[in-house]
Amino acid sequence: MNRELLTTLLKKDIKDRYLGSYLGIFWLVIQPIISIFIFWFVFQVGFKTASVGDHPFFLWLVAGILPWFYFSEAFSSASSSVVEQANLIKKISFNSLLLPVVKIINSLFIHLFFIVMFTIIALAYGYNITFEWISLLYYLACLILLTTGVSLITSSLNPFIRDISQIVGVLVQFGFWLTPIFWNLNTIPERFQKLFEYNPVYYIVKGYRDVVLDNIPFWYEPQKAILFLCFVIILNVVGLALFRKLRPHYPDVL
Repeated sequence: MNRELLTTLLKKDIKDRYLGSYLGIFWLVIQPIISIFIFWFVFQVGFKTASVGDHPFFLWLVAGILPWFYFSEAFSSASSSVVEQANLIKKISFNSLLLPVVKIINSLFIHLFFIVMFTIIALAYGYNITFEWISLLYYLACLILLTTGVSLITSSLNPFIRDISQIVGVLVQFGFWLTPIFWNLNTIPERFQKLFEYNPVYYIVKGYRDVVLDNIPFWYEPQKAILFLCFVIILNVVGLALFRKLRPHYPDVL
């Protein structure tokens, strides 16, 4: 029953989001591509940023910005998912936990598409697919777990604290500029670099770059991997417990 309902909600989410637009689902691809082009133009053409280390700036930029696109899109949309479907929650009884999950899965489809496209671009630049690339599956799992954990917390609180959506928007904006995505962490004093490394999104951004550009797998830094997994597991346990505790009250507050 949940599987059929999940499939129905996935289709409904896509239709509702792009209903009435001429390009429809293609906006999922167009918007990130335009953003990437703008950053490439500003930093490579405008500021003449030719390369980062031994790697082309464009490839370095895309490797870091793809996981951010997924996180920001899924986190923002999942945080508002319960409030957006208030009418649905009031009318029928179903597992409302599926609502943020739908947003996370739909965002994942487009992320997988961009990973395939990025792989083709990397091959065109002369990079080879090696065994270490299997680590992308690990970092993808980390990305999904992190997004799910924070989304469960924010989506569960949003019906009670309507400022959550605005707070998430501000956090996403600050997070983008504070995460070393289009700027190199090595450009700031070493004493401050450690602070940025505590950013869990940066762990994944760096992981994508390490794997694709330098063939460095996640098991080269086992302590960081263990710490990150412990963090996201705890985050998901807290988020799931909070969602289940507050879920019975949604029909009343919505």
